[in-house]
Formats: sequence, C-alpha cells, structure tokens
Amino acid sequence: MDLIKRIFGKRKTKSNGPPPERPTDWNLTLEDLFAEMEAGKRKCVGNPEAEWAREYEQSLIPEGTRFPKKGDLYESKCDQTVQFMTAWSAPFTGGGEAMLFKRERIWVENDPLGERPLGTYALPVEYERLEERMVPLEDRENPRFGGFYFYLKTLDLNTHFMLIQTGFDAKNEQSH
Repeated sequence: MDLIKRIFGKRKTKSNGPPPERPTDWNLTLEDLFAEMEAGKRKCVGNPEAEWAREYEQSLIPEGTRFPKKGDLYESKCDQTVQFMTAWSAPFTGGGEAMLFKRERIWVENDPLGERPLGTYALPVEYERLEERMVPLEDRENPRFGGFYFYLKTLDLNTHFMLIQTGFDAKNEQSH
C-alpha cells in the first residue's frame, strides 16, 4: 500500500530546489512506465518521471468528472472484470482478477489521496460473499491473509459505476 501512496499521493522532494517541470511533450502514464520496466527498458519507476506521469494522467481527466470521496457508494452498471488486491500480515501484497456483476455495490471507506485522485481504494458492500467468490480458498485460509480490496480509477468509477449514495458507512448499515 505504501508503494501506491508514493505513486498516487502527494510527494515531497528531498532536493534543494523544486522538482523539474514535466516536459511539454511528456505523454507517458504510470502504466506505460511500469510496462517499460517489465520490458527491461528501465530499472525502476521513480521521480521525477512518476510525478510527470501522474500529472499527465490528471490532465487527461475531463472537466466535470466527479472525483471519489469517503463514503461514496457505487453500483456497477454492468458485468465487468476488476482487479483486486489482497492484504497480508507479511511484506507483500497479492491480488487477482474477478468479475464484478451488474448491481453489485462498492464503497469508498477512506479519503482518497489528493483532491483530484486518479483512483481510490474501495470495498465491496457484500464483503464476505464477494471475498468467497473472488479470493482463492488457499489465500482465505492462510493465517496471514488480511482481507481484500479494489483500486478503481476515477474515470472507471464515472463510466462503469453509478454513484447511488454519499456518506455511506457499511458498519452503520450492518447494524440496521
């Protein structure tokens, strides 16, 4: 999770001056940078390139886009494949890919990073049912397994989901 915060959150530089400005012809996203790393074109993804990629991606978000907020409750408009991550009591994160069905709901439990986040973490409302369906049994039975969650891009939330409530808290819902 710290890696995601470093990439998507606000960063402080340790240099003597301001970080270099993004080149005017910069057109790489974070996904592009990680693909270059996978292909062996770069050894790591770091600043200032990661910051430039984040700024570039933010520049592609259309005016009028609604950014996710803590307590937002969304409903999937269609059956869609989503990526999920698994948390562990160990120094790694796992994950996988699964189908989120039409009308299944997710919610934003915590404040997203920044005012114009590229995306946010979210939990399924029917957590136990979706965890059983999405996360392999081997992972769920592992004593170090700490749960699962989604990271959804802001544009995907605006396109593939319908905001159905603000101020939602699943903990309060379960007590009704």
